[in-house]
Parts: sequence; structure tokens; C-alpha cells
Amino acid sequence: MKKGAVQVICGSGKGKTNAAIGRAISALAEHESVIMIQFMKGNQAAESKDVLARLEPELKVFRFEKSACFFETLSQEQKAEEMMNIRNGLNFARKVMATGECDLLILDEILGIVDCGIITAEDLIHTLEARESEMSVVLTGKVFPKELEHYVDHISMIQDLKVDKSKEE
Repeated sequence: MKKGAVQVICGSGKGKTNAAIGRAISALAEHESVIMIQFMKGNQAAESKDVLARLEPELKVFRFEKSACFFETLSQEQKAEEMMNIRNGLNFARKVMATGECDLLILDEILGIVDCGIITAEDLIHTLEARESEMSVVLTGKVFPKELEHYVDHISMIQDLKVDKSKEE
């Protein structure tokens, strides 16, 4: 991916975050700094965050959500609190983009917060417009909003394909 490009990794398959982490490791190998902001992850998967913490200070991982539960399972009151935390994460992303604080910014599962209606595609577009032109950005999530097409340089789709075991000999 060229410097300053916006890449999307989306689709119904598993591995979008892992693909983004692979992109981060490639950037680290080029002596670039990386910030990853994870959305819709809550406090889950602390073990993976601990592994990523070993790559600091070149790779910094941030999560603004407090709940260990999936967003969909939260009460209305808990959802309201988490939506505020998520918006704080988005504001932090805007600051990182505006200041050029890193070479690569990964917004993991940001498309999920658009899909859930927590932010709009327009909110995400405004965030992308705040970006320092040299900064590369990776966006992940299941559903890609068509409104973003104009702002994206590359889209990768990840799908799970079922293998028909009956055809194996």
C-alpha cells in the first residue's frame, strides 16, 4: 500500500483484524510508527492486547470501551455509556490524523460502529478528511458503506468459504 493511502479490510469472514495487524508489522519492519484504535472489542481478548503491547513503543493500541460484553448485549444505559466511549475513541482518531502522530493508523472495526449506527458514514468521512496527507490508514469491519468509496484507495474482502468435504477422496 502506498504511503498516504486508505485501505479497507472488510467482509463477513474472520481475520480482518489479523490482516490489519499484519499490515502493522510490515510498517514496523519499515521503521514506521503505528497506532491501532480498536472499536467494538470492549475489554475482550486481553491476551491479544498483551501480545501487541510487546511491540510498543512503535505500535500503540488503544481501546476506549470499558465493558467486557458485546455491545449488542448491553442494556440501554450501558450502550449510552459505551457510545460516549466510542465517540471519545473517534475524537482521538481525528486528533491522531490531524497531527500526523504516526505513519500508519489502524481503525479496527470502525466500519462496525458505522453499521451499528453509533456514528454515520459522514462522521467517518469527516475523520478521514482531517488526515495528514502522508499518513496511511486501515479501516476494518464487516460492512463497507458505499459513501466511503471516494475516500478509499484499496478494498480487501475477506470471506469464509465452506469446503465441500464430500468431494474429497
